[in-house]
Amino acid sequence: MNGMAVLQQGLEWAYELLDTVTADVTHEQAHWLPPGQANPINALYVHAVLGEDALRGLLSQATPLYASSWQGKTGVSDPQWQLSLAWARSVQLDLPVFREYAQAVRTATQAFLAPLTDEHLGQTLDLTGLGLGSRNLGWALNALLVGHINNMTGEISTLKGLQGTQGYPF
Repeated sequence: MNGMAVLQQGLEWAYELLDTVTADVTHEQAHWLPPGQANPINALYVHAVLGEDALRGLLSQATPLYASSWQGKTGVSDPQWQLSLAWARSVQLDLPVFREYAQAVRTATQAFLAPLTDEHLGQTLDLTGLGLGSRNLGWALNALLVGHINNMTGEISTLKGLQGTQGYPF
C-alpha cells in the first residue's frame, strides 16, 4: 500500500467518525455553552469543515467553497475557519444546511486528492503564514486535514458526554 492510499483511508475513517459522532446532535446540544473556556459543538464542527475547505483552497490555490459557490449557503452565521472563543460562543449553525455544505467540501477535497501520488507528498510547502514553517504536503494532509478532523471529533464526543449522551460509538 502506498502513502496516498494510507492517507485516503485515514481521511475516510476521520469522516466516518465525524459523521457518526455528529449524526444525532440536536440544535440545543450543538449550541450548548460548556463551562470554562471550552468551545461548543457547533463551533468545533464548523471549524473542522471550514478548516478543511480553507486548507484545500490553500493547497489547490482556489477560493474555499464558503467564500465562493457556497457563500451565504453554508448554514453558518459567520463562516470563518479560525477558532476564537468569542466567535465560538456567538456563531449559529443550521445543522441540516451545514451537513450539505460539509458534503460539498468533502467532495471537493476528494477531487483534489484523487490525482495525487506519493511523489506529491514530498512537495515542500511554505506554511510560515500559518506559523508552521516549511513542511511537506504529506505532513500538511496528515496533520491539518486527517488529524484535525479527528481532534475536533474527539472534542465533540467529549461535549456530548458532558451533556449526557454518547459521543464515540464504542
